[in-house]
Amino acid sequence: MGSGTQVSTDDAAQKGMFGVSGSGDTSGFGGLVRNVADPRSTPRPYGGYFDEVADLLGEGLAKADVGFEEAVTRVVVDRGELTLHVRRERIVEVCRLLRDDEGLRFELCSSVSAVDYLDAPQGNDADEQAARLHVVYHLTSMTFRRRIRLEVAVSVEDPHVPSVTSVYPTADWQERETWDMFGVLFDGHPGLTRILMPDDWDGHPQRKDYPLGGVPVEYKGAEIPPPDTRRAYR
Repeated sequence: MGSGTQVSTDDAAQKGMFGVSGSGDTSGFGGLVRNVADPRSTPRPYGGYFDEVADLLGEGLAKADVGFEEAVTRVVVDRGELTLHVRRERIVEVCRLLRDDEGLRFELCSSVSAVDYLDAPQGNDADEQAARLHVVYHLTSMTFRRRIRLEVAVSVEDPHVPSVTSVYPTADWQERETWDMFGVLFDGHPGLTRILMPDDWDGHPQRKDYPLGGVPVEYKGAEIPPPDTRRAYR
């Protein structure tokens, strides 16, 4: 999840997969080289229906005496997809406008999840660099057959985001899973409890600094070691 224009300089490239190094990687992914997303905003025109969405959202925010930049920090178009980076204190307001505006009609929140950008550059601003946890919302307009993505960035030290369940009831269990896996606290959620891990589980397994751990898996006449003993990790 997450989006951004791609940069091609060698300094911005990440090599390998899962942080593996040395000869411990037998998967072949050690030779993988991929570009890191450039977090800067995409200049207009965005193309397609993206300009219309941004304009209508801006008009709706203006009616509420909110400037577009007060709610949206970046607009990124990459791989034919639109991502709006939204300030967390405005996420409920932005979602309600996207749902209710006659020209937008994003009636469905199909997914709420998260990404942990551990050690990944997120702009030059120190606050943005610290906000490594990105909550990602995928919205669909069934009226106009359009899709967009929203992102809200928070830090591990202050992982609070307002719940959007009052706008999209489908976000109920999706926010619970995001809390369970990433530790994002959705303020105002009707029942923010674990959904996959046991209630007394320590930590959030999809954070990238979470230890792999695991248990060996036994087959007939063979045993597969747990993940943290299979390769050399940085």
